[in-house]
Amino acid sequence: MSSAAKRAILAGLRWTSLRLRLVVVFALVALTAAVSASGIAYWLNREAVLTRTQDATLRDFRQEMQNRAAALPPRPTQNELQKTAEQMADAGSGYSVLLIGERAEGKPIVGASNPDNFTLKDVPAKLQEAVNERQGVGAGNSVPYHLYWQRTQRRGKPYLVGGTRIVGGGPTGYVFKSLDQERQDLNSLAWSLAIATALALVGSALLAQAAATTVLRPVHRLGEAARRLGEGKLDTRLRVSGTDELAELARTFNKTAESLEKKVADMSAREESSRRFVADMSHELRTPLTALTAVTEVLEEEADSLDPMIAPAVNLVVSETRRLGDLVENLMEVTRFDAGTARLVLDTVDVADQVTACIDARAWLDAVELDAERGIMARLDPRRLDVILANLIGNALKHGGSPVRVSVRPVDHELLIEVRDHGPGIPEDVLPHVFDRFYKASASRPRSEGSGLGLSIAMENAHIHGGDITAANSADGDGAVFVLTLPRDASSLNGDESSLNDYDGHGDADAGAGAAEDRGDDRGEEGAQ
Repeated sequence: MSSAAKRAILAGLRWTSLRLRLVVVFALVALTAAVSASGIAYWLNREAVLTRTQDATLRDFRQEMQNRAAALPPRPTQNELQKTAEQMADAGSGYSVLLIGERAEGKPIVGASNPDNFTLKDVPAKLQEAVNERQGVGAGNSVPYHLYWQRTQRRGKPYLVGGTRIVGGGPTGYVFKSLDQERQDLNSLAWSLAIATALALVGSALLAQAAATTVLRPVHRLGEAARRLGEGKLDTRLRVSGTDELAELARTFNKTAESLEKKVADMSAREESSRRFVADMSHELRTPLTALTAVTEVLEEEADSLDPMIAPAVNLVVSETRRLGDLVENLMEVTRFDAGTARLVLDTVDVADQVTACIDARAWLDAVELDAERGIMARLDPRRLDVILANLIGNALKHGGSPVRVSVRPVDHELLIEVRDHGPGIPEDVLPHVFDRFYKASASRPRSEGSGLGLSIAMENAHIHGGDITAANSADGDGAVFVLTLPRDASSLNGDESSLNDYDGHGDADAGAGAAEDRGDDRGEEGAQ
């Protein structure tokens, strides 16, 4: 059995399963109806069987008392009573007879058809009292003695005991009838009803299963369609048949899916247009920026010989031109990530050497403490690692507090690089947004030295390696902690290691330096501490 089939069976057996609940409800209703019907049928049949046997026995016994016992003399002998009792039992329908008379005043005699089976001790005392009690004769009662009966048990078997006496003087008679045959018949009836109840229960479960399947099959198809829709397959539609509520639900789903597909297509088109606009704008800006950069370099070289009134303006133009160039490069990098064209250029490097090179290239050696052992090797993209480190360390230096501590440690197949500063930390409401693009922690400071893209680009570079970056405040409340997690071997994510990175020809050192200058100050705008 496949794992999918096992999961389907287990899902059907869970109490939360609608199928199981339907089957249980159907079974309970059927069980209640079957038990009620069987109980009523058993009770009615029981009363009918016992009443029929009882009435036939008592009627026959009364007739025998009138025909035979009433013919005895007022003072019968033992033999007469014995013989009459035997005759009455033989003429009856399988019952025993006991006759009680008097041979003299206060001297009773007993005649039994079967002394071994039925004696006076087997007659309940209350029945004897009722039989011998003389009733008042009046308008509502024409005779002083009546026929009484009672059902009793002896040695676990049911019996019918009845008795009466002859009016005007004569023996008292008792009848003893076994009801064991009737009990066996009723037991057979009970078993039959129990089997019928069980069959009804099984039938109801099968009917419930069929009904559940009929109802749940469209629901299952709807669930599968919703799952595919959630996975991004927006062309998913349901086949609609019928005019019931489920068909109407399928139509509603199809209309919703169609509307969602249209809206997503419109949004995708607008997003693609926005990306294309940013990419085109960035490319168009690079040509004039190249000229501006050349001019600003010349101006910067001649700054010392310029008029003191003009020198500040020249310095401002130089810094803003560099900032604009870095912004254009960042925008182009963002468009690569959005378009999915960014690639890794992997190399096996010593992580401690890479971190040291990043710090040394930006003259941060005096402000950064490095805790990294030599010999921790990893296969990753050195340039992208440099971009990530430049952003995180530069961010900590600019907006945190010295010293900034960078620690590197391997954990299983992963590499953890922690950057910690000793500043005031990041506000809790800002933490969830520090990696958002163009996020500004303070609306009153929309203009800043950073572009607001540095940390988001760092996160994208971590993701393309199959890693992640987390931001939090230190447990002791002294500064913020950024933790970069990377796999020690990103080869499985790269697909083609020979593919070249399309960073538009910029060298690694220049790209890293530019990232440090711009991206290193993003937290002041994105996550101002």
